[in-house]
Amino acid sequence: VQLQASGGGLVQAGGSLRLSCAASGIIFSSNAMSWYRQAPGKQRVLVASISSGGSTNYADSVKGRFTISRDNVRRTVYLKLNNLKPEDTAIYCCHTLRAGRDYWGRGTLVTVSS
Repeated sequence: VQLQASGGGLVQAGGSLRLSCAASGIIFSSNAMSWYRQAPGKQRVLVASISSGGSTNYADSVKGRFTISRDNVRRTVYLKLNNLKPEDTAIYCCHTLRAGRDYWGRGTLVTVSS
């Protein structure tokens, strides 16, 4: 299983980014996918998740600003980040679970300047 995240960068507060995570080695359409983030000096936390059927779930801190979506043909999960705040600065990585094992992608850094 390989998860490859991309799309991070430096953006000013109030700006937007779209992160992508391409998956291989799994039956993508059958897997729930999630985005986590880890800010400097803090623990990794769940940001958003999307089920195989498309149901979504968000951390309270990002509700109304971030949108998770998936494209089963492209085997890719997306995270659209709007109205970014400096506290959104973190390494964002994607995650899935297969046969009871966690798989993590290499993260992509999002830096939000004030």
